[in-house]
Amino acid sequence: QVELVESGGGSVEAGGSLRLSCVVSSVTYSRNCMGWFRQAPGKEREGVAAIYNDGGSTYVADSVKGRFTISQDIAKNTLYLQMNNLQPEDTAMYYCAAGNRCRTVTAGLYWGQGTQVTVSS
Repeated sequence: QVELVESGGGSVEAGGSLRLSCVVSSVTYSRNCMGWFRQAPGKEREGVAAIYNDGGSTYVADSVKGRFTISQDIAKNTLYLQMNNLQPEDTAMYYCAAGNRCRTVTAGLYWGQGTQVTVSS
């Protein structure tokens, strides 16, 4: 079973930065991609960013493009999400995921436990 452990969440003021980390088990080697999702109270879980194992190409949602950057450290089996210029609308529970499709929520995704990000105005 794939295991993903997230960390790095917290509370910041608007305009601040935060870096999320996700340590993944080696079994994720067989997966096509890994991604970050977020879910705010009363809203559906949405894809934020994704990175693909074959070549390391990335995807970032329009809502966070120019502010968020997804990256990975293969040697450390760690996925990152650098979040800059955070805004109140970014407040949500952020989840790390791995699977074959990482831009939208699908039944085949493996999920981390989530880490809370709160941005005050």
